[in-house]
Amino acid sequence: MRVRLWLLLAYLAMPIDLVPDFIPVLGQADDAIVAALVLRSVVRAAGEEALERHWPGTADGLAVVRRLAGLPAATEGP
Repeated sequence: MRVRLWLLLAYLAMPIDLVPDFIPVLGQADDAIVAALVLRSVVRAAGEEALERHWPGTADGLAVVRRLAGLPAATEGP
């Protein structure tokens, strides 16, 4: 997982992009899409327990992250 995050950081820091930034909208969108895909794979690889343990935000925010990562919705305990 850490390798993916380091590679993402290196990609974002590189001056060369898949789509050059001077192209309106698409230039920044490719960076956002790559970042979203990498972060989604890291969240999935870490697992639900790690996500819940390290989530600093609200329960509603966690529900959004779970949905974006393609994880099942959390079930309420008894």
